[in-house]
Amino acid sequence: MTYRWIDRSLETPAVVSNLQDALNDLPTALARALALRGVTSFEEARHFFRADRDALHDPLDMADMPAAADRVAQAVERGERVFVYGDYDVDGTTAAALVSDFLRRRGVDASFFIPDRYDDGYGLCTRGLDAAVEHDASLVIALDCGITAHEETAHARERGLDLIICDHHTPQLHEDDTVDLPSAFAVIDPKRPDDDYPFTELSGCGLGFKLVQATLDRLGADPDTAFEYLDLLGIATASDIVPLYGENRVLMAEGLRAIQQSERPGLRALADAADLDLADVTSTGNIVFTLGPRINAAGRMAHASTAVELLLAESYTEAEPLAAELERLNRERRSVDDAAEEAAVEKAERQITSRSPHALVLYDEDWHLGVIGIVASSIVERFHKPTIMLTHNGEAVKGSARSIEGINIYEALSDCAGVLTQFGGHDHAAGMSLPVDNIEAFRDQFDAAVGERVTPELLQPSITVDAALDLREIESIGDRFWAVLQQFGPFGPANARPVFHATDLAVVGSPRTVGSDDSHLKFEVRQREDRNGASYDVIGFGMGEKLSVLEQSQQEGRPLELLFSLEDNTWRGNTTLQLKARDLRLEED
Repeated sequence: MTYRWIDRSLETPAVVSNLQDALNDLPTALARALALRGVTSFEEARHFFRADRDALHDPLDMADMPAAADRVAQAVERGERVFVYGDYDVDGTTAAALVSDFLRRRGVDASFFIPDRYDDGYGLCTRGLDAAVEHDASLVIALDCGITAHEETAHARERGLDLIICDHHTPQLHEDDTVDLPSAFAVIDPKRPDDDYPFTELSGCGLGFKLVQATLDRLGADPDTAFEYLDLLGIATASDIVPLYGENRVLMAEGLRAIQQSERPGLRALADAADLDLADVTSTGNIVFTLGPRINAAGRMAHASTAVELLLAESYTEAEPLAAELERLNRERRSVDDAAEEAAVEKAERQITSRSPHALVLYDEDWHLGVIGIVASSIVERFHKPTIMLTHNGEAVKGSARSIEGINIYEALSDCAGVLTQFGGHDHAAGMSLPVDNIEAFRDQFDAAVGERVTPELLQPSITVDAALDLREIESIGDRFWAVLQQFGPFGPANARPVFHATDLAVVGSPRTVGSDDSHLKFEVRQREDRNGASYDVIGFGMGEKLSVLEQSQQEGRPLELLFSLEDNTWRGNTTLQLKARDLRLEED
């Protein structure tokens, strides 16, 4: 795939030299990367590198939070039965476990309910609310769902239930652009346009955490007690792909430390089943690619209640068989993924050939509902077009959408509301349902909606570059460069690992492809002018087809340009600095 290389621009370039002066001659590349993250002074740099709990906001500043916290505190003090309603993904299951555990530890008879992906669909459902009544609950706390559930909220009220909604999805608007909220006892959502809370990007589990903090305050207890749930919150924050700035960056950094030290039986059993040492969970990647998929597998392939039970397990003996079941379900999920992706690629290629679409809407009645979101992400990565995967679920057609940078998928779906039964989600991911007879109309309308928003530039994938970097600069200051760069983390959305641009490189030794299918690239580079200088190992995942570029560079003596990030690589107990290639080309190209 051919990428555009885009140098990130600074409105005030002078801030780079100012940061260098303030931070003891910080290398230019690092100072520029820091400035691009909104850091312009020593004090802001200190906060960025040493972000701590003092940077978190008061949960009671959130709209409806005081009323919600008062109601939960009342339920605790009166010994009411409470029904915790979650969702079937990692965010929803960790949130349900967090709030359920909090209530149970305070003597509350708290039951949890997770909707079935196939029988109930996404969000609040009347079956779950009726189950709350059957459990004699008087209060329902809905987590990671409910912001558009007007009918279900009315049903809860008719059944005599007080409903607190904690959701981080985008609320619907009336035709006059005023917010259209369900008439629940309290609606906690920082994306409410009438909410002045200073941070809008918390996960659903993050909102559950904030509710716990506020309730502790109302009970006269220490709100910091809620930090015992940072391990669950870290897993949710990483897995739900929320942007890692502001409060999320603090919670993610604290969450990683909590995971490394966690004694929660369910997490330890899950890590053991995945052959992962929790002490080695030093980045969001360990969560996104190892722990998160296993928790998600429960709701994708069977029922997500297994994941909540695991996270609530009080002993390793109780947790171990539940973790083994999630491991089995995850292996099954991977097999189903592979088959669905192969079929989706064929359909996408045919659609591109016949329609030249702005977006892809792919449908197969036999696809597994639990994997279409994962496969949609893979199709976007392969074809770089907003993609919707549709499949049957009973009489209805359900879908999962993923987008590219610059295209708000939720807004595009809003243009298609007339042919959809239901939809909801974020800028980059969403879900929907529709009648099978509307698929073709939806395909046309969604393609038109994306077409109105897309530009030729958006349809070509790009890599944004933080700064130019001469490899000799890494060598000249040694460990300090790497030590400072590590403090830019934790990395994730809105705080990506810095990408550097090196020019005039020579390829050293014999570049080669590696991996079982030779899909990866392994080579060494150094600055051409510095024949006796240090060379650096480079790994290019999925870049095996570019071996010929490296061979041409060597054969013709042409310098190489490289976009890369810096990572450490541990092999047989030895840790070295490694360049992770993002793209490469001959310099004259």
